Amino acid sequence: MKALIILVILATLAIIFFQYTKNQNVKKLLIALATFGMIISLAVVGNLTRPVIPVFIAHIILVMIAWGGLMFYLMKEKYYWWVIFSPVITIGLFLLLEFLEGSRHGILG
Repeated sequence: MKALIILVILATLAIIFFQYTKNQNVKKLLIALATFGMIISLAVVGNLTRPVIPVFIAHIILVMIAWGGLMFYLMKEKYYWWVIFSPVITIGLFLLLEFLEGSRHGILG
């Protein structure tokens, strides 16, 4: 599974740079790389939601949808920011649940 994730990341970078060599559009390259970095960051920060399994599963699904939004931007040049940044919702939901209910998995047990 880890190898598949690494292959998808490398394929995405290859697609981004292939699009750049085809179009020579620096603005599109920078937007795609920044978006790619943000999606990877949201995926890593999403591990925070692992204690609440339904929120974690929703987060993983939204990360995949955000990745699809990046691919859509690369192919059709339409940037749907609300799709790309949708994993922020699950992180916010998890933090809200932790604030309201408290952390049952803290240091004191």
